[in-house]
Amino acid sequence: MGMLLRYLYEVRDSAEYFEDITKDMLDLAKHIVEQKASHFEPDKFEDRYEQALQELLDQKRKDRPIAAARKPAPSNVFNLMDALKHSIKGSSKPATGAKAQNTKKTAAAKSRRRASRSFLLSTGYPSPINRQRTMQHQR
Repeated sequence: MGMLLRYLYEVRDSAEYFEDITKDMLDLAKHIVEQKASHFEPDKFEDRYEQALQELLDQKRKDRPIAAARKPAPSNVFNLMDALKHSIKGSSKPATGAKAQNTKKTAAAKSRRRASRSFLLSTGYPSPINRQRTMQHQR
């Protein structure tokens, strides 16, 4: 594991970096961290970067040529024209398989957006929604 050490003249006071952060921004950041926080299980953590680096170093030591890693092909490839035609027709069939999973993901994303909007509205954070409401109240 690598570590980076800095000279004293390279280290700056943290107040310089964080002086522009407002209470609203801090509250929003705390809210995001709380939503993303979960229990960490070190036994399940796998450091693939360190393993790949060790393999690369072993290959160099043995004077083997180093090949560029291949990127895996995307697994969720679909025909865009078919998807557009399907969306125009409007499907009355219930979604199954991968489509059902995508529908669940979309619903979860919408729910998160609604939650973040309501949080922004409750904090008075300057968002387009709050600006519109402020402008309506000023008239």
